[in-house]
Amino acid sequence: MLEGKVAIVTGASRGIGAGIAAELAASGARVVCVARTLHEGDHRKLAGSLDTTVAALRDAGAEAHAIAADLASPDECARVVDEARAAFGPIDILVNNAALTWFAEIASMAVDKWMHSFAINVHAPMVLAQHALADMIPRRSGTIINISSGSARGPGRGPYPEPPVLRRGVLYGTEKAALERFSQGLAEELYPHGVTVAALSPSQVVLTPGVLVHASVYDRDDAQTEPASTMGRACVLLASQPLDAVTGRVCYSQQILQEFGWITDGRGAGIDSPGSGYSLL
Repeated sequence: MLEGKVAIVTGASRGIGAGIAAELAASGARVVCVARTLHEGDHRKLAGSLDTTVAALRDAGAEAHAIAADLASPDECARVVDEARAAFGPIDILVNNAALTWFAEIASMAVDKWMHSFAINVHAPMVLAQHALADMIPRRSGTIINISSGSARGPGRGPYPEPPVLRRGVLYGTEKAALERFSQGLAEELYPHGVTVAALSPSQVVLTPGVLVHASVYDRDDAQTEPASTMGRACVLLASQPLDAVTGRVCYSQQILQEFGWITDGRGAGIDSPGSGYSLL
């Protein structure tokens, strides 16, 4: 389905990113996996690494390449695209999944943490897209998928329950809301050039290593979950459909898979307004 396409997936050392990389590879894409954690044990809290992800893809017969990078740096973002292009050729698919956040109330939030988080969660997708578009626009094709979250949907007006649905999550929710608006604005800009842009969120919680570390900030039912592969399949769908079918969409994994007939067991029915569809890396 995506045979020969070159895909960049950020945040691919674990969780949703690793799941997306696996599904893109299974559909024939050559996948460049990007993250900060190159080797197992490099991250002081979380399991998973680029080595592990890339080895699994290669063992399955796919072409995969690892790039360790700190996406908070615009220069590093530029290097990622240049190295991906050198490894496999012009970029066809960019999945902006990498994320970093802290859960704290705004009154006590460290300003440097706020800025650092925005650099990775909002600014890096723009810089990466800009560099990837050097390949996409001249060829009048390509797909950019920005991974969002149900937390982009604000709590609305008060009065509010105690405790909040997502405690201390203003930073992350604000970033994901910005990413969704960025996605639709970019989709409009690129429509004349034939490039698809969409934002994609999990329909239900994906129990990634990051989610499990931050589990105390969630008010959710652990049974209401989905595997990372569901997000991966939704990315394959978005990257393989005609422009007019999906560009500018702000969508949820199970919902869009069901809409296009990629899941037929009824799972995901009616998930237009997920109540607990929050996810991290």
